Amino acid sequence: MTKSINQLWSQQNAAQLAQALVAIDTQAAMQNFLRDVMTEKEIIEISARLEAARMLRAGKKYTEVIETTKLSSRTVARISDWMQNGAGGYKQVIDRLGEHHDHISPVRAD
Repeated sequence: MTKSINQLWSQQNAAQLAQALVAIDTQAAMQNFLRDVMTEKEIIEISARLEAARMLRAGKKYTEVIETTKLSSRTVARISDWMQNGAGGYKQVIDRLGEHHDHISPVRAD
C-alpha cells in the first residue's frame, strides 16, 4: 500500500491538493473550500466515513456504525481495513479531533 500512496502523492495535482488543505487555517475557510470543490453528497459521504472511523476506533459494532452513518457494510469494512492497514490518516485526524471535541457529528443534508 505504501508504494501506491507514494505514487499518488508524487503526482503534481495530488500534491497541490495536500498543500492547499494544509494551508487552510480556519474551519470557515476549510468549509468554504470543501463546498467549492466537492458536491454536498461527497461532503456527507466523507463526513460519514470519518464518523464511522471514530466509532470503530471507540469499539462500536459494525451494526451500530452502519445504522448511525447509513454507510454500506462494505464501506464500513473498508474503513476498518484502512484503519488497520492504511497510512494512519484516520488515526491522526481522530487523535487531533479528540484533543478538541468529544464527538464528531456527521453532516446531514437538509
